[in-house]
Amino acid sequence: NTVQSITDTNVLEGDSMDQDVESPVAIHQPKLPKQARDDLPRHISRDRTKRKIQRYVRKDGKCNVHHGNVRETYRYLTDIFTTLVDLKWRFNLLIFVMVYTVTWLFFGMIWWLIAYIRGDMDHIEDPSWTPCVTNLNGFVSAFLFSIETETTIGYGYRVITDKCPEGIILLLIQSVLGSIVNAFMVGCMFVKISQPKKRAETLVFSTHAVISMRDGKLCLMFRVGDLRNSHIVEASIRAKLIKSKQTSEGEFIPLNQTDINVGYYTGDDRLFLVSPLIISHEINQQSPFWEISKAQLPKEELEIVVILEGMVEATGMTCQARSSYITSEILWGYRFTPVLTLEDGFYEVDYNSFHETYETSTPSLSAKELAELASRAELPLSWSVSSKLNQHAELETEEEEKNLEEQTERNGDVANLENESKV
Repeated sequence: NTVQSITDTNVLEGDSMDQDVESPVAIHQPKLPKQARDDLPRHISRDRTKRKIQRYVRKDGKCNVHHGNVRETYRYLTDIFTTLVDLKWRFNLLIFVMVYTVTWLFFGMIWWLIAYIRGDMDHIEDPSWTPCVTNLNGFVSAFLFSIETETTIGYGYRVITDKCPEGIILLLIQSVLGSIVNAFMVGCMFVKISQPKKRAETLVFSTHAVISMRDGKLCLMFRVGDLRNSHIVEASIRAKLIKSKQTSEGEFIPLNQTDINVGYYTGDDRLFLVSPLIISHEINQQSPFWEISKAQLPKEELEIVVILEGMVEATGMTCQARSSYITSEILWGYRFTPVLTLEDGFYEVDYNSFHETYETSTPSLSAKELAELASRAELPLSWSVSSKLNQHAELETEEEEKNLEEQTERNGDVANLENESKV
């Protein structure tokens, strides 16, 4: 055994040496982004195990995309105002305090240098000496005078004199720069406070999307609502299908975006969002769900991103709310529970039932197969495909019952003939 293990070790070493000799240059495969590697089609992906679908947009509306290897960071400084507004509150408040503190210290140092160079520090107790700033006897008093000048407090204890031209020039510069700093920082804080992001949190989407029949057509539906009494003006809804695809030329497009029509041509995408509304997408030949059936839906790797936009009535600022649905959140053969009831003189919305659904009779075929079935049967357009399928099922059961009766009659005749022959 020892000899055999040594021999196997030598063989492995020889194979590795042969590999090193034959391939002295390592061939590196092109490095794809992580999302592209995860979304490779099944026929070119090496990992065929079932994996969890990675969201492009989370349920709370935040985009699940991180920007890496951004080398041109100077572009953020060119738009410093937007950069400060996009920062988190803790960093924004820290920068707010630091900017004012640094400017006060900077100009306080200059005021102290002017007093030190002119010799005001050496003639503090000399009543015949006219200093640049009265009652300025050190750096702390210079710092306090800088704060009083920039914030225009003016306590009256420390005052600049007319015998100091350099102090007058510095006073003008600090007043102008102080006004600019105030306008910039206060404007930044005002914009950050008035952002409509919190308003978007009161716009809710149903946790699931459903697919069922509506007016004889297969439709994809989801529900939206507004929790506030102040309405969203000019509200509009959009939907996108996020799904990787491969072109006929072999090009792989990760996370390809396709429009989902939710009433753009009929005006149904423009909402009067006073009470919860059910947004419907008719699955027709232009729909990306045209060939998807109930059995095929769980196998698809797709995501539906819905976007609700409008202006806040109180501020007039544009507000946007987002959400998404993956295949596990799309229920086939369900409808939404009604939430609007008529009370004594008003309508009441029950948001406890906002996300609830109930099962309904829905064919499991795709919209394409239903259209082909309707065309072969030459059904009128006003007929419901689902009702026709139920009629076919009833006819089949009746035929089976007739066949059973005929078979029993034949069996009875055969039994009678056998009895007569025995007799």
